[in-house]
Amino acid sequence: MNPLQRRKLKKLFKNNKAWAQSMTQDDPGFFMKLAEFQHPEYLWIGCADSRVPANQITGLNPGEIFVHRNIANVVVHTDFNCLSVIQFAVEVLNVKHIIVCGHYGCAGVKAAFEGSEFGMIDNWVGHIKDVYRWHKAEIDAQPTEQEKFDLLCEKNVIEQVANVCHTTIVRDAWKAKKDLTVHGWIYSIENGLLKALDAEVSATNPV
Repeated sequence: MNPLQRRKLKKLFKNNKAWAQSMTQDDPGFFMKLAEFQHPEYLWIGCADSRVPANQITGLNPGEIFVHRNIANVVVHTDFNCLSVIQFAVEVLNVKHIIVCGHYGCAGVKAAFEGSEFGMIDNWVGHIKDVYRWHKAEIDAQPTEQEKFDLLCEKNVIEQVANVCHTTIVRDAWKAKKDLTVHGWIYSIENGLLKALDAEVSATNPV
């Protein structure tokens, strides 16, 4: 490791120390309470994009939101990593809300939209290509390439909301009369704002 890289890593520890100090200044018992348990109301399924940090853009502290992130916020029924997160959040943490949040300008969605090839990741992006194929007529009818791309980002979120709702975990929770709602949101990196899409599902508002 060269000296510049080592200095960059040291800066992260320095930043961490300053953050921990600021948190304890505001609330001296913050970390003691945080260490005892976590009781978040929200599960966030988002994109791994470094510009879309769940806690910061929602203004929530550590312990207030349970997070799972992957390329393009995809929920696949054979992805046991994602399914395990959902099960833990619903059955152990008893979250009230599952938020699937995509973002405009998503590189994974763009790769699917343009048909780009990047190697192994193409297998993952293939799920988004399916979304494009299902909604191709509506997407291609948009007047500009940007509007087509933006709509595919939104459609991808909505399809992933449906995938969450069709998991055995969420279906069983609704059968058990659990208070659980699944939401589809999208984030704009250009202005920092979230938007709720027409994709909010609960036991009383089924898929």
